[in-house]
Amino acid sequence: MTIVEYLQALLAMALALSLLMAAAWVVQQRTGNSGWVDTIWTFSIGLVGTLGAIWPAGGAAPNARQWLVAVLVATWSLRLGSHVAVRSRGVADDPRYAEYARQWGAAAPRRMFLFLQQQAWGSSPLLFAMFVAAHAPAIGLRLQDYLGILVLLAGIAGEALADAQLKAFRADPANKGKVCDVGLWRWSRHPNYFFEWVCWLSYPVIALSFDNPWGLASLLAPVLMYWFLVHVTGIPPLEQQMLRSRGERYRAYQARTSAFFPLPPHNGTAA
Repeated sequence: MTIVEYLQALLAMALALSLLMAAAWVVQQRTGNSGWVDTIWTFSIGLVGTLGAIWPAGGAAPNARQWLVAVLVATWSLRLGSHVAVRSRGVADDPRYAEYARQWGAAAPRRMFLFLQQQAWGSSPLLFAMFVAAHAPAIGLRLQDYLGILVLLAGIAGEALADAQLKAFRADPANKGKVCDVGLWRWSRHPNYFFEWVCWLSYPVIALSFDNPWGLASLLAPVLMYWFLVHVTGIPPLEQQMLRSRGERYRAYQARTSAFFPLPPHNGTAA
């Protein structure tokens, strides 16, 4: 593929995601439940990423690696999107986005639209990582392609386990008002976020090779996802909400538990 073809694909995927997130804004405005934003984002990344993976290169039919990446993207999207959809259906609003709306005041509808468009365009490198992995020039599947499968499945399995442990903890009436610190949650305050990040490592594993200079672009996926989860839309607003609702219990949890990477619990200041 030529540079022009790569850039055309990137622009097409970014525009498609922008339109889909505009639709997410309409849903959020009409339902009043911003939890659907994350659901639509996940399914949108899955849809656009899958189509990008099987995008015909030079008019040729999709090869084995393109179909492999398409299946990986779809599997990730369906698992996570379904989980977020079930979670969103059971709440009136996502507390993170609700707090943004409170801060924005009367400008909330306009600010939310701009926020979602920023999210769409900022997610374009994630789509491009999928595209670059799918269109790696090597003929036939290689050992690293199978390793990429294992990395993504490990991420999905870890995230699903963390979600299940949190759901079981919350379902027990005896745990009302407490902080979940069992299972994976004893080792990380956000093990679901950690394993979500692991999923995005699969695309560089597939894409990076000496005959694929575009493979370096796939590294943007785990780098950006780490930044989003740890510094922007993931941990910061969620932990602010947990401190408001759990207070000193959550501060004590912060002091003994790693924020992101799973590590043995410890005593001392917050990680």
